Amino acid sequence: MSGPNVAKEPGPQGEESPVAHSPLPDEKKKREYKEFGHDEEKPTHANVDMSLIELKAEDLYDKEKVDLETIVIEDVFKLLQCDENGLGDEEAQRRIELFGPNKLEQEEQNPFLQFLSFMWNPLSWVMEGAALVAIVLSNGNNQPPDWEDFIGIVLLLFINSAIGFYEERNAGNAVKALMDSLAPKAKVKRNGTWLEIESAGLVPGDMISFKIGDIVPADCRLTEAINVSIDQAALTGESLPQSKKLGDQCFSGSTCKQGEAEGVVISTGANTFFGRAASLVGQDDDTTGHLQKILAQIGSFCLVSIGIFVLAEILVLYAGFRYSYRRGLNNILVLLIGGIPIAMPTVLSVTLAVGAQQLAKHKAIVTRITAIEELAGVTILCSDKTGTLTTNKLTIDKATIRTYGPFSADDVMLLAAYASRTENQDAIDSAVVQALGDVSRARAGIKLLDFKPFNPVDKRTEITYREESSGKLKRVTKGMTGIIIELCSRNKTEELENRLEADVEEFATRGLRALAVAYEELDGQDPEGEGNGFELIGLLAIFDPPREDTKQTIDDALALGVKVKMVTGDQLAIAKETGRRLGLGDHMYPAKVLKDGPAPGSKHLSLDEMILDADGFAGVFPEHKYEIVKRLQGLGHLCAMTGDGANDAPALSRANVGIAVEGATDAARGAADIVLTEPGLSTIVHAIRGSRVIFQRMRNYSIYACAVTIRIVVCFAILAFAFKFDFPPFMVLIIALLNDGTIMTLSVDRVLPSMTPDSWDLAEIFSYAVAYGIYLTASTVALVAIIMKTTFFYDKFGVTFNGHPSPNGANDYQLHMIVYLQVAIISQALIFVTRSHGFFFMERPSVALLAAFCIAQLVSSIIAAYANFGFTQIQAISGGWIGIVWVWNLVWFAPLDWIKFAMKATVIKRLRERHEAAQAEQAITGVPITRTQSRAASIHESLYSNRVSFIRRAARKVGFGSKITMKPEELQRFSSIQAQRTGATLARNPSRTAA
Repeated sequence: MSGPNVAKEPGPQGEESPVAHSPLPDEKKKREYKEFGHDEEKPTHANVDMSLIELKAEDLYDKEKVDLETIVIEDVFKLLQCDENGLGDEEAQRRIELFGPNKLEQEEQNPFLQFLSFMWNPLSWVMEGAALVAIVLSNGNNQPPDWEDFIGIVLLLFINSAIGFYEERNAGNAVKALMDSLAPKAKVKRNGTWLEIESAGLVPGDMISFKIGDIVPADCRLTEAINVSIDQAALTGESLPQSKKLGDQCFSGSTCKQGEAEGVVISTGANTFFGRAASLVGQDDDTTGHLQKILAQIGSFCLVSIGIFVLAEILVLYAGFRYSYRRGLNNILVLLIGGIPIAMPTVLSVTLAVGAQQLAKHKAIVTRITAIEELAGVTILCSDKTGTLTTNKLTIDKATIRTYGPFSADDVMLLAAYASRTENQDAIDSAVVQALGDVSRARAGIKLLDFKPFNPVDKRTEITYREESSGKLKRVTKGMTGIIIELCSRNKTEELENRLEADVEEFATRGLRALAVAYEELDGQDPEGEGNGFELIGLLAIFDPPREDTKQTIDDALALGVKVKMVTGDQLAIAKETGRRLGLGDHMYPAKVLKDGPAPGSKHLSLDEMILDADGFAGVFPEHKYEIVKRLQGLGHLCAMTGDGANDAPALSRANVGIAVEGATDAARGAADIVLTEPGLSTIVHAIRGSRVIFQRMRNYSIYACAVTIRIVVCFAILAFAFKFDFPPFMVLIIALLNDGTIMTLSVDRVLPSMTPDSWDLAEIFSYAVAYGIYLTASTVALVAIIMKTTFFYDKFGVTFNGHPSPNGANDYQLHMIVYLQVAIISQALIFVTRSHGFFFMERPSVALLAAFCIAQLVSSIIAAYANFGFTQIQAISGGWIGIVWVWNLVWFAPLDWIKFAMKATVIKRLRERHEAAQAEQAITGVPITRTQSRAASIHESLYSNRVSFIRRAARKVGFGSKITMKPEELQRFSSIQAQRTGATLARNPSRTAA
């Protein structure tokens, strides 16, 4: 085990690792097994008159005067203007106003602004511009403003915004309800009486109490500590609890694993260590994500396409055909209204919101809705170890029990269980007793006479009992290896000690903590009498085991093309052992390589290459996790990060998808995009599959939306150029409205997820869109040409235009209706081609999509048959014409699949070959071809943001800037600064009751 390589002080689990000694003759039998910890300093007094509380800021930070790391508790009470009876209600209320509530602040989003945000993107701007054109600029040629088009456009905008707002609000409220249900409680002394309040109501100077199983509600100094052990894994990533004594600091978010304690609160809310770690979360701008970049590019494609043809119409219709102002404007309106995929942000948003509700069924709560799309493309999953891959619950590894005496491994386990508490247990006693399977065996067949619980001085437990079967008195002790072997006097040989030392060293290299067990018999019936001498009988290995489903989850993730890397604050040896057990591999590095880079002569040429190749990293601080995620993103990977502690929050925020596992701290949940409410990682595989289903729905819609844009602008521009065809803008609005209603059902469409990470290949999407759009344009232009130039339909089917075999010019009202029906039907039918990979009839759509399509086509056909709107240039057509249009569309629809296959075999194939060649070149040169930024701060892209971050990041810029260190000494030092600042605030605002 390479202890020196780990960049932070070890936690409480492992300095049982033997320290290598040169064996001196006098010390052969004295092996040293030190407990984890650090040198303690004796308490001191502040070098100022504590009766003068009004210290200046420079005094507070002058460690020569006030060093709260070491000053006695009495001085802390004076500095915080409180005592052991707690604060009064009035003083507590005053301090709430002074320091704020004890929770991380959440920004509430204004519902009205959230609603309006759906109309604030370039696509909506064009539609809003079209509305203004209809109402302001159309007032020409002695014609009134185009009220019908104006009202229709505004209605379309409002419908889209309302649907998106409703779905997102629902998702947001669900998350808020979940977070509210997780509000923690705290036991506090007010007016000399203990009360239970919400921990948000705590203030500096409050007296708090917590016991085994409680979460420490605020940063505090202990005023009373009975056998206290605190799990700080949420802050430091260490697996094992740390003993605390009177005067020690405990930090918000850590868990009491043993004993009871009282303490005085020194810091609350965003000023706690927990809150400061969360402040790193605010480093990344969350206004825009990966999906917004894609939306921006798709939007730009549509806008450029429309712009080109609008410019062409202005030149041709006004300069060439000498159109009147109003007539040309109506043609331009058709392109603006019909070409803009106005529903795109809403359709994608609704698809994501519905997807979020589906993921909730798998116990995954989505807090940043666009993270679903990014999860579909994730290629690397960086996972924290403690509490995420593992249970964060100590266990005895039965397979590695070592025996030294006449007892079997099962006997050693049973005797160790005798020497454990069966109630009010610490983590180790619980692990030993649980390992029996039947916990009642820990006291079966014996009568307890005396029990000595673990304490920090003796570092062992001991039981004296009478064996009921024989009536004999026996004694068993278990504890730290060095202490136990010193106790032993019977059958203690040089060979045994060498064997023990080798076993402990082996455990240490595998990241296992050793627990020695010894046994003796008593001759008489006096339970306090001397025994015949302890004999070492066994060595137990303690470790934090992987969750039951973790290995399967990792295998499933690998099958889905997602590589898993372990990134943990624990020791390298422990990380490697966990990696081996999970099949992750043990190709792991200590955190210092992130600073030093690969060693000279190693197989890695660069740090990026090393990070990409590694199975994981150990002994990392939050900034290391953050750096790893950032570098992986710089290499073109979409990166997900799982975690449960405050120390994971910065990396959770930086990752494209941050996932807080079940039981995660508030800081981790606040930084995460997805919050799991069920133990283990299996939910992540469900979420990845679910996100890929959602991605396929969005991709299908994107191809459809771009194709319809090309189809509308090219088709109506060609008709205007070729036939001087003036299609009424209002009917394009009807097409858009019916299209949007149908396309919304794509959010629940049946699709198959891909088995590899998804990515937006926009060249593919645009290529398909152009091919489909031009083909559908041809279907309409051909129909109009046959009607205008021939009497084919009159000759074959006897259909007429108000009794005439041919239309009355290009702008015959019935011809307008025929074109409306043809465009409406085949444009919407295109979705069945874009949603399938093979023939459209081989992949059954959802009932909702099919029903919506049928209803929309029924409405279109009824409009064609009966609509004689006086305000627009259309006239109802006969059933014969409706039948002809349907058959015409069916004939043109059939080859669409073959166009798709032809595109795959030619253009798409070449695009993919080019993409693969670029990737191969990247692999050879090591130069990243693409770079993926998380939350890219681009103004253009941010305009497409749906602003759906329902749980806002704790974005206040307080604390350490970009660095956090987690060493125990630093934690202690930090609490000193906290208490100093709190004291300074109180000094500036003295208590009203102060003399």
